[in-house]
Order: sequence, then C-alpha cells, then structure tokens
Amino acid sequence: MTTLGIISDTHGLLRPEALDALAGVDLILHAGDIGDRAIITALESIAPVHAIHGNVDGGALAREFPATATVEIAGKIFFLIHDIAALDFDPATRNIDAVIYGHSHKPTIETRAEVLYLNPGSAGPRRFSLPVTVATLEIDDGHVQPTLHELKV
Repeated sequence: MTTLGIISDTHGLLRPEALDALAGVDLILHAGDIGDRAIITALESIAPVHAIHGNVDGGALAREFPATATVEIAGKIFFLIHDIAALDFDPATRNIDAVIYGHSHKPTIETRAEVLYLNPGSAGPRRFSLPVTVATLEIDDGHVQPTLHELKV
C-alpha cells in the first residue's frame, strides 16, 4: 500500500496540525499557492514532495515549481493543477486516474467518467467559514481511497 498526503493553499502557513495529519505518508502532493519555499522544505522532512505553483506563487516559486504536473505513483497517473477552471482537456482521454487541484479552498472528492477529482481544501489561513483541511489517499492493489481530514485549529 502507498499513502499520499495531499495539501494545497498553504499561503505561507504550515500548521503543526497539517504536519501531524501528513505524518507517515510515502509521498506528498502540493496543489499550489505554496506561499513560501520553507513550506516545501518542511513537508520534505516528512516525505518526498511533488508541488506545483498557484496564482499567488510568483517569482522564485513560479520558476521552481511548474504550473501543472503529471506524476505516476504506484501505477496510477495523477495530474496536478491549481485552478480546475484552467483544465483544458478531458483527463479520461489521457488515462489520468486522478486530478489533484486547489484554489477554491473548498475540500472536494468526486468521480467523473472514472476520474477522481480531489481538492484537499486549504491547509493555510482560514478563508470565510470553510474548514481547514488536508487529504490522504491510499493506493492498495490498484484501488484508490481518498480521505479528507479537517484540522482542529
């Protein structure tokens, strides 16, 4: 079994509760709006990280991290994009198993045309009345099981 930690919209704030929720994962995906390179460094102390930049990540972060990424993990293909509205192709036609995104700060798990769409919500500063969340995703024998985790902050 492979366990992924999925986080987004940290906006320069990495809460201890987020680190606790991601402890023990095999790999971390950050779906943008990192806010500070130190966030990635801290996450790398838990597990290797694949990250993309978001709309608030200018300068060095935008140069270091791509706008999108395709990552194969445990036989599954993940497409990372910050703003789902910018997705300009049908992931099912490219054999994408899961689209990981952020931007809205709204945690979401849904399946469309056999593709998982997962927004872990925001792990950074609280926005409006939305919860502060991260997600984990277990890949076991070809099956994918996502779980949202609300952080008690």
